[in-house]
Amino acid sequence: MNKNKIIYWVTTIWLALGMLSTGIVQLIKMKEEVDNFIELGYPLYLMTIIGIWKILGVIAILLPKFPLIKEWAYAGFFFVMSGAIISHLVSGHAIQYILPPLLLLVLTLLSWFFRPASRKTITELN
Repeated sequence: MNKNKIIYWVTTIWLALGMLSTGIVQLIKMKEEVDNFIELGYPLYLMTIIGIWKILGVIAILLPKFPLIKEWAYAGFFFVMSGAIISHLVSGHAIQYILPPLLLLVLTLLSWFFRPASRKTITELN
């Protein structure tokens, strides 16, 4: 196994674990997450939508084939995590609120960048 493939799988597994766990936390509406959403000014129904999207995104990036769906999942992860970072920054939250979505954003970018050719769209291969 070459270095790029190792980087891909390590970052993808950590990304999947992070997105799955936060998606579940949002679906079960843990008190800390509810408080976080309220403090940021977001409606609580958004937790359910984002939680479902995260879990579906994890499935998409882990399953073989379907490269276009993977691209959408990576884009969704990018937008949700960058949105979370911006929301915490604008709200004046401390660094401990910003680091988790920042880590997931970095993992998203690394996983996407190092993904093997079999997980890329045809247009990217040309």
